[in-house]
Amino acid sequence: MKGVIFNIVEEVVVSKLGPIAWDEMLTVTGLPGVYTSLGSYPDAELFQLVAACADMTATEEPELLHMIGEESIPLLFERYSKFFHDAPNARAFILGLNTIIHPEVQKLYSGAACPHFNFVEAENTISMGYNSPRKLCHLAQGFILGLAKHYDEIIEVHQPTCMHDGAAMCHIKLVWK
Repeated sequence: MKGVIFNIVEEVVVSKLGPIAWDEMLTVTGLPGVYTSLGSYPDAELFQLVAACADMTATEEPELLHMIGEESIPLLFERYSKFFHDAPNARAFILGLNTIIHPEVQKLYSGAACPHFNFVEAENTISMGYNSPRKLCHLAQGFILGLAKHYDEIIEVHQPTCMHDGAAMCHIKLVWK
């Protein structure tokens, strides 16, 4: 996993829980915590950090990943505002993930392994298929909620099927209100 993800997680944790929380997470996991944005690190390190934070805060990991994803959007906007300016709304941003956003991410961060999404559109809904060996569908849901907030939209997010429950892929349904 690219270090930029670790950097974002650290920034969210520090902003929400304080720098001592991040240091405690590193102590509990035994991880060095030095992540450069262009570096690549084992996925397991992110999962260890999330588990440590969940234990520290008595929060379920899916809920914690939602929060991290949602709180990440302003940070991502600061770093990559062009992606946001090129999309007039959350729907356009989301539908551009496979064709615009992720190819640009792969140019910026060589070796980045981005998830793949399948989309089925209707008037006020998008049904997304999420497929990634990392199974970070809860983080993806948080990103969606953060995008809704960024674009001042209301999106209900439901996940009727999940890889964590044995499904071949996650199905995430987005409904614009």
